[in-house]
Amino acid sequence: MLQQDYFIRILEEFAKALSLFMLNKKDLGHKQEEILKLYDSYVGDNIFYHTASMDDIMDSFTRFPEEERLDRMEMLAELYYAESYLKSGPARDMLLENAHKLFIFIDTHSHTLSFQRQQRIMQIGKEIGK
Repeated sequence: MLQQDYFIRILEEFAKALSLFMLNKKDLGHKQEEILKLYDSYVGDNIFYHTASMDDIMDSFTRFPEEERLDRMEMLAELYYAESYLKSGPARDMLLENAHKLFIFIDTHSHTLSFQRQQRIMQIGKEIGK
């Protein structure tokens, strides 16, 4: 029970941090630094999540307790999605594709209906042409 309460606090903290990131009007360089810190703080090494294959990324979540995995994946998907607004060209496309794949995986494996997740899937799908 304590572990679950702790993880719920982490989820709440992540949501606040991501909201502040999105609302922050700092220059692009500072925003890029901030998003990389969010990767490191909530899901793991940002370099890994920018260079690994999707199979390796999915395998990386086995280090988390099973009850946290989908939520951690959703954190990563949200980070990819948020970061895509800082990029252009192929880097943006890769971030959106990764976010899209993760959101679809989460949606098919989660026992919780999320209209926000389904909206993200549709919105990203339009942006990447799927």
